[in-house]
Amino acid sequence: MIWVGIPDDPYINDKSALKTVDLQLHEGNAVLASISTVLEPGQAHEALALANEVKAALEAGTIGLHAHELEPFADELR
Repeated sequence: MIWVGIPDDPYINDKSALKTVDLQLHEGNAVLASISTVLEPGQAHEALALANEVKAALEAGTIGLHAHELEPFADELR
């Protein structure tokens, strides 16, 4: 599964202070890869576009399940 969103941080009580949007690859309950993106909270359309781009690249076999392979996607403004 591809997940794009703001990960929970149990050390921060004020959840409105969370601003980092992550891109994660999951298999079951395991996180295979996780990387911070240039997206900001509230960019739902852009997050969906990012997830679709990563999905297409994974299905095409042009990237694997490693964080360093997600970096070009995470660093691109949409």
